[in-house]
Formats: sequence, structure tokens, C-alpha cells
Amino acid sequence: MRKILCFVFSLYLSACAITTQSRLDTIQDNFANSNFETTTDLDATNQNNLDLLINGTALFHDGKYEQSDKVFEEFNKRNLDETSTSLSRETAGLLFGQSVNSYKPYMMDSLFVSYYQIWDLLAMHDWANARVVINQSYERQKNMSIEYKKLIEDNKKQISENSDVREFIDKNSNDWLAFRDIMNPALMYLSGIYFLNDGDFNNATVYLKRASGMMPDNKFIKTDLEMAQKHIRPTNTTWRFTETGFAPRLREENASIYIFGIGLIQFTFSDAYQKPNYTIPKDSEMLANVDAMFMTEYNEYKTNEILRAYASAIAKTTAQTVIYNSDSQYAPLLGVMSSIYTAASSNADVRTWATLPKYIYVERYKNKDNTNNLIYNREINGKIIDNKTINLTKGETK
Repeated sequence: MRKILCFVFSLYLSACAITTQSRLDTIQDNFANSNFETTTDLDATNQNNLDLLINGTALFHDGKYEQSDKVFEEFNKRNLDETSTSLSRETAGLLFGQSVNSYKPYMMDSLFVSYYQIWDLLAMHDWANARVVINQSYERQKNMSIEYKKLIEDNKKQISENSDVREFIDKNSNDWLAFRDIMNPALMYLSGIYFLNDGDFNNATVYLKRASGMMPDNKFIKTDLEMAQKHIRPTNTTWRFTETGFAPRLREENASIYIFGIGLIQFTFSDAYQKPNYTIPKDSEMLANVDAMFMTEYNEYKTNEILRAYASAIAKTTAQTVIYNSDSQYAPLLGVMSSIYTAASSNADVRTWATLPKYIYVERYKNKDNTNNLIYNREINGKIIDNKTINLTKGETK
């Protein structure tokens, strides 16, 4: 009976993970078909973190820039310190699994919020607030870099103290390309273009240097950096940003480790998989490898998640053993309840910002209409689902 109940609860939890994955698949399918309807009430205060992210981009793609900016601002208010956690959150995750907690954004999510907010504000020709967001994003990226290094060091310390977990993580590590730090070169380059067109060459140099350091082989960034350093404003220039494909998704995985003196420890964690369909725009250079950006952060969170799931599984398995070996007349019943609880509280968080692109490319070229333009394209499965042109000279969007 105990095994049957545990099996039923395991199926239930697997169904929850599948339901989450199915919902995000549906959202991606809607985007691929240019269906940018929001997933909940338009009132941002009624939306959870993940809905804010998905709806913010949906509104942006639908040309509702002011609403999109408000949604992202609500997200920013709620997540002023993305790197912090709380005792209640940690306790809930330990006792009931990570899915009971609200969606905790990745640091990368916050950097993409800034990226899309800049596009929103430029599309509305709100140059002053665009500058505010750019300045905020720069400080945010520096702070995140510091916290990311702390996370790495903390993970290294915990892994060094547990050979079983170290061996498991080594066997289950992802071989994807990852950066060494939290970064968003598309955000830095877009900011650099803003300052370059504004004639603020000092700030343009700062941002374009940072973008060039992230993507050293991108010839378009180098060209703009040279212009900023020489205090030359661009003329008759168009920058075309193309986002293509979808970023990595998460799925739930089950694992077990035999611990001497305790027995077989079973736990659940998330794992990332790539979405393969994307195209490379002609005459473009890669600006941001979002897969690598995601994996930079996810690799450390996955390590952290496995460490926590492992610790939780040991505690629950030990409790079950004590209950079953007790002399209490209620031991069988308590054992069944303990087994059900263990199954019900073992789950991984498979939620992600599902509408982010896989790669971002940029093309820079001369035009003949005496204006400077920013073009935003979103491409999925070879089809452009969003095409915007922002006139940086006259302040027009179409």
C-alpha cells in the first residue's frame, strides 16, 4: 500500500511539472504565431513574477510600450535585490520542494527586463527615462557580478565537503558554452548606441568597451567604439537587432545516490535542454548568446539546487528510517505518511522566462535617408513575428 501511495503521489508531482512545461510550450507556440495576448489580468499587481516577465514581452511585441514598461516596473519593484533569499523561502523549499515558492527570477531575467524597457522607452521616444534605466542596469549588472562570484565560492565550499555530491555533479554537468560572469552584451551595446547618438561620447565609450569585451569578434561594436573614442557621431546609420529562436528550457529529472549507513537517497532536480530551431540573419554578427548567458547562471543554480535537494532527501530518508524502526504501534501508519510526504515534497522548479530568444544578432549598415534608425526583429522558425523601426533622428516609430 505504501508503495502504491508513493507511486500515485510521484505521478501527481510529475504531472505538475508536465503541466508547467506544457503551459510554457503553449506560450511559445502562441508567440511563434504572433499571438501576444497576455496570460493573466492586465493589472500588473495581480500577476506573479513569471507572468510579469512573459506579459511584459507580449505587450512589447504587441506595440503596447507604455503598458509593457509598467509591467516591467512592477517586476523591478518586487525584485530590488534578486540575489537575496529568506529563511521562510529556504524552509519552504526544504520541506515542500521548490515549486511551492513563487518564481524566483534569474539575475539574467532582470538584465533582460532592463533591455526590453530600453526598447519600450526608445519606441515611446522617452529619451530621459531610457537613460535612467540604462544607468540602473549598469549598477545592477555590477552588483550581480559580485553576488555571482559569492555563489560560486559557496558552491565550491559545499561540494568540497561532500564527495558523493561532487561525483554526481561531475557526471551530470552540462557541456554547453557558458560565460565566466553575469553579462548581457545586447543590453550594453544598445546602451552604447543610445549614448553615441546622443553625443555623450564618454558614456558611449564605457558601454561600448564593455560590450566589445564581452563580444570581442563583433566588428560592428568595434566600429561604434572607435567612433565614440574619436568623438564622431554616426550619420545615415541603421542598426538591426534580430532575436532568433528560444532560450533553454528546464525539465525535471530524478536521481539517486547510495549513502553508506543511510541507504539509497532519491531526489529531484531540474536540467536544461536546448531549443534547436533558429536561423542566422544574413550579414549579421552575433551580439548575445542567450544560451550561454542562461547556462552561466544556471550551472551554479543547478549545483546549489542539487546540494539542497540532496540535504533535504537525507533528512527525510533518515526520518523515515527512524519512524519505521520505532516500537510505536503507529509506526506503520506514520511510515506511510512519511513516505507520502517525501514523495510529495520532492520536486524541481522547471519554470523559466520561456519567451526569451536563443541568440541575438546585429547588423550595422549605411542608409540613404539622412536618419539614424534602430530596427528590432523577432524571428521564430524562420518567420519574423515582430518588426519595429525607431527613428533616432526624428523620433518616430513604425
